[in-house]
Amino acid sequence: MTELLNRELSWINYNTRVLEEALRKDLPPLERFRFISIVTSNFDEFFMIRIAALKHALASDNYAGNAAQVLQDASALIQGCFVKLYKCLNEEVFPALAAGGLELRRPPYTADETAYLGPFFKREILPILTPLRFGPAAANDNDSSQITDEQGELPLSSVQTKTTPSITSGILYGAFLLETAISSENPQLSEAGQHISIVGIPPILDRIIRLDTESSSKQRWALLDDLLMLWGDSFFPGYEVKERLLFRIHRDADFSVDEKRDDDFMEAMEEVLVKRDRSMAVRMIYSLWDTTTKNENSSKIINAITGHLDLSAEDLFSSSGPLNLATLGSLVKTQGFENLKRKFPKPFAHPAFHPETSVWETIRAGDVLLTLPYQSFDPVIRFFEEAASDPEVVSIKTTLYRTSGHSPIIESLKQAALNGKHVTALVELKARFDEERNISWAKELEKSGVIVVYGLAKLKVHAKICQVIRRETTGLVQYLHFSTGNYNDKTARAYSDLCLFSCREDLGRDSALFFNMLSGYSALLPMHALVMAPRQLKQRLIELIDREAKRSKEGSTGRIVAKINTLADDDVAAALYRASQAGVKISLNVRGICTLAPGRKGLSENIQVISIIDQFLEHSRILYFNNGGAEEFFISSADWMPRNLERRVELLIPVLDEGIREELKNILGAYFKDNSQSWILKASGTWEKQKKKQNEAAFRVQEYLQKLAEKAVEHHLKTPQDFIVRRT
Repeated sequence: MTELLNRELSWINYNTRVLEEALRKDLPPLERFRFISIVTSNFDEFFMIRIAALKHALASDNYAGNAAQVLQDASALIQGCFVKLYKCLNEEVFPALAAGGLELRRPPYTADETAYLGPFFKREILPILTPLRFGPAAANDNDSSQITDEQGELPLSSVQTKTTPSITSGILYGAFLLETAISSENPQLSEAGQHISIVGIPPILDRIIRLDTESSSKQRWALLDDLLMLWGDSFFPGYEVKERLLFRIHRDADFSVDEKRDDDFMEAMEEVLVKRDRSMAVRMIYSLWDTTTKNENSSKIINAITGHLDLSAEDLFSSSGPLNLATLGSLVKTQGFENLKRKFPKPFAHPAFHPETSVWETIRAGDVLLTLPYQSFDPVIRFFEEAASDPEVVSIKTTLYRTSGHSPIIESLKQAALNGKHVTALVELKARFDEERNISWAKELEKSGVIVVYGLAKLKVHAKICQVIRRETTGLVQYLHFSTGNYNDKTARAYSDLCLFSCREDLGRDSALFFNMLSGYSALLPMHALVMAPRQLKQRLIELIDREAKRSKEGSTGRIVAKINTLADDDVAAALYRASQAGVKISLNVRGICTLAPGRKGLSENIQVISIIDQFLEHSRILYFNNGGAEEFFISSADWMPRNLERRVELLIPVLDEGIREELKNILGAYFKDNSQSWILKASGTWEKQKKKQNEAAFRVQEYLQKLAEKAVEHHLKTPQDFIVRRT
C-alpha cells in the first residue's frame, strides 16, 4: 500500500521522541540519564534486528533498491540522534550531576586520583582481563607457513588467519595498536610490523569505579573504560602503544531456531545463542581516546576492524562520550542523591484484595482490573503463592514469556509442584534476548516437577494467561488471570499494563481449550469468548473495524478507540482507512511504530494518532468499538503487527464487567486529554509535540491514573465483607 509510512523510519522517530525526554532541562539529571540509556539500548536492538533484516534484503536482491535507501536514511537519522544525545550528555547531564555531587572524573586525573586508580587497575582489574591478538594493522600476505619471524614473534599473517578472535556482540572492547619499543638494538618496525590487540570488558565487572565512600555527600566516579585505555599498556611489555580505541560491535540477531528439532529443542536454542555471537556484524560504535600528552588518531585500528568485519562507512558511529550507557544502570540506583532523581511513585494496593480475604473469595465476587504500575503487582504474586499453598488447588497452568531474575512467580510454581499440584508452564524459549534466562529457569522448573512445554513450532507464545483450578463445594472452579504485560515483578513497577482476574465460566472453558491446543494434539477449534492469534485474531479485528464502517454507512455513529504499542500491519491499516472513508471516527494511541498516515484527505481524515512518552513505558493494549451503542471493550497481549497477528500465539480478551468497562472508557479518554506528554502524528509522517492551549489546564495522563489509584484506596469501604457485597 503506497499510503503507508516506512516502518524502520517510524521506529527511529519513536526513539527520537524518547530522546526528547532526555533533552528536557526540567527533569532531574539522573532521570535524563535514564532516558539516554534507554535510547542507546533501543538502538542496539534496532541494529541487531531491523538493520540486519534490511542488510539481508539488500544482499538477496529482494527490494534491494528500497532497502538501500532505507539503510541510508536510517543511518543519517541515527547519526543525528547520537550527535544530540552526546551533546546533551556531555554538556548538560554530566555537569548537572557533578553540580549535584555525583561527578564523573575523566583523564587527566589529579595526582591523588592517579595514585588510587593506577594501582587499583593493576591490582583488581588487570588480572581478570585477557588481551587477545587481533591481527595486523594493514593487509598482509595470508601465507601462514612461516611459524616465527626473525625476532621470534608470530608472523602477522599467522595471527590474522589462525588466531584472530571473534568479537562478541555488545561487549565493550579496548583496542591497541602495538609497535616494538624503539631502541638502538631494535629499530622501529615498519607498518607491516605493527600489531593489534583487543581486550574485552566482561559484563561481570562494574564499569563504575567509586572514588569516595558510599556515605559521602559527594561522590566522584571513574569509568573502567578510561582506566583500561590509560593503563592498558601494562598488558604489552616490550611494546609501545601507538593507537587506542574503545568500541562495540553489534551482530545480526534476526534469525531463528531450527523448529524441526523437537527432541532437543533446548539444545537448539542454546546453539542460537552461540550463533548470535558469530553472525554478520551490522554496526561498530567507537569512541576515540585522547590523553593530554598525545593526540591519538585510531584510524589504523578502525580500518583493520571494519575490514575484518566487512563494515561500510554507514555502519560506523563515532561517539564523543562513554559507550554502552545501559550498563551504567547502577549510577541511577546510587544511594542518596534524591535531588538528582525523579521520584517513582509507590504503587497503591488494590482495595479489592484485602489481606484477610483470599484471592479466590475476591475473584468470586466479581472481575477485578489491576492497573499497573499505579496499583501494586502484589495481587498477581498472591495469586500464584496462594495457588501453590492452598490444599484445594489441584492444577496451575500458565504461560511464561519474560520474567525477572529471582522471580517470586517461578518460586511459587516450583513450590506448587513440590506440594503435589499439577503444574504446567508453557515457557517461550524464543523470547528474543531473554533466551538464556528462560532456558535457565525452565530447567529449574523441570527439576521441581513442573511440566514444561516449550512453545510451538514456528510460533512464539506471547499470550499472558494463568489458569488455576480449585476444588470447591460446587465442583471445580477455574480462576483466571489475563495480562497485557509479562509475569515480571520488576517491570511491573515501570510499565503501564493491565491485569484482569476472573472466574467466569465462558472464559474458563476457552482457557482450558487454549492450554489443550498448545500442549497437546488438538485442532484449532474456535473459542466463544477469547480470540486467539494466529488463527482468529487478525480476522476478528478486521471484522470489528469493518462492522463499524458498515454501521456508519447505515447512519449509526461509528467509533473506534485503541491503545496499542505498534501499528504496522498493512491489512489492519487498510481496514482503518476504509472505516475512516465510511465516516468512522478513529482515535489511536500508538506508543511506537505507526505506518498508518492519519489526516490525509479522502483517505484518513477521520483518524487521529497520538503517542504518550512519559515516566512509565506505555505497554497496555485496550480496544473499544461502539458497535451501534452496544459497546465492546477488549484488552490484549497483541500489537497490530504481522508477527503478532500471524506468527505468534496471542489473546484478545473481552471485558464483560460493566464497572470495569466504564473504568476502561475513562482510561482511554484520559489518554486523549493529555496535553503535557502527548505527541501528534501529522499527515506528513512527522510527529509534533502537543502544546497546551491558552488558558487550558495542564493534564498528564500518568499523573491522573496515579491519582485514580490513590482515590480508589481512599474511598473503598472499610471491611472486605462490605466491599464484596457492594461488588456483587
